[in-house]
Amino acid sequence: MKVDLNSDLGEGAGHDDEILSLVSSANIACGFHAGNPASIFNSISAAKEKGVAVGAHPSLDDRKNFGRTEMQLSAAEAYALVAYQVGAFHGLCAAAGVEMNHVKPHGALYNMAVRNRELSDAIAHGVLAVNARAILFAPAGTELFRAAQELGLQTAAEVFADRNYNSDGTLVSRTEPDALLHDPAAAAERVVRMLMEGKIRAVDGSDVSVKAETICLHGDKPDAVEFARTLRAHLEREGIILAAPEKS
Repeated sequence: MKVDLNSDLGEGAGHDDEILSLVSSANIACGFHAGNPASIFNSISAAKEKGVAVGAHPSLDDRKNFGRTEMQLSAAEAYALVAYQVGAFHGLCAAAGVEMNHVKPHGALYNMAVRNRELSDAIAHGVLAVNARAILFAPAGTELFRAAQELGLQTAAEVFADRNYNSDGTLVSRTEPDALLHDPAAAAERVVRMLMEGKIRAVDGSDVSVKAETICLHGDKPDAVEFARTLRAHLEREGIILAAPEKS
């Protein structure tokens, strides 16, 4: 079995180099919630040295709230927002001699898109306009996942190693005290179950069906390195190979 392990990087957390030694894909901040042209280029170059696939991590234009506060925006605004960030990232990849492998929306943009088809269509079209071969990371069965597939974009079904789930398959809001997991070993066991059984235990005790092709670890957490190291070790013990998704 193969699976991708991705992390959100280029956000100024200070341990990106350690994370890059443990993951197979990096989602790099595009400057709207974190980062700047120099940090983006440096993150791409660092990933290249480690043999880690790179993807754009576009956000709402909301650096003040780290892109994690939902905002109202039209489909046209969302299209331009995504095309602008992915386009700039694509250009910096070319400058670094790296191929952009994927796109994963960040924070509130991602959470809004999984349930809003109009927004998802705008995001998918924005990605398509810049790079039709880019893989879009999204939870299986969501509006974002369906919009990408119906437009002909390749997808990778994403799950989260360090977040709790609601019974409807959505992530527990970060405003709730139980949004994040704090035990790396327990998180790793949950990920193995997601891969082996296609299920995860929700906060209400029910089992939720999931599809896991790429696993996310948030790189801005203080314990992100420990989480990544523990998860990688668990997966390797199960004989699971870590590899970035390949373009078809």
